[in-house]
Amino acid sequence: MSSTTPSTSASSSSDSSSSSSSSTTPKYNLRNPLPLSATQETEVKKIFYKRVRSHCAPEIKAFAECAVNRTVTATWVCRSQRLTMNSCMLAHAKPEEEDRAREEWFATYEERRRQRDEDLAKVEQRRTEVIRLMREDEARRAKQGSS
Repeated sequence: MSSTTPSTSASSSSDSSSSSSSSTTPKYNLRNPLPLSATQETEVKKIFYKRVRSHCAPEIKAFAECAVNRTVTATWVCRSQRLTMNSCMLAHAKPEEEDRAREEWFATYEERRRQRDEDLAKVEQRRTEVIRLMREDEARRAKQGSS
């Protein structure tokens, strides 16, 4: 009797967890429905940094103009521009912006995949053409050699 009690409680707990998970929201985040590989995360980060830099383009430009022809002295000569640029980038480098970058990555995923497939098809077509030309050339040489 004691052996049936744990199995009953285990099955009831698994039933309750499965019913509660089906009634609640799914476990994955809709903004990031799949776990991304390291390469894919790098692509998302590139989009993220590009978006942050685009928000702070005037501040970055002002710092760059101040730092022209300066090396070590740019640290203190361009201090106000650097602080303005850094504060702008920190203000825009938020998790929400990273989520937007991830959403953009997912939105363009199918387009990138289609482009990659088209490129691979072109390479395969060219490879087939090269093989055909090589075989024709070999056949022609063999014909010339036998004549």
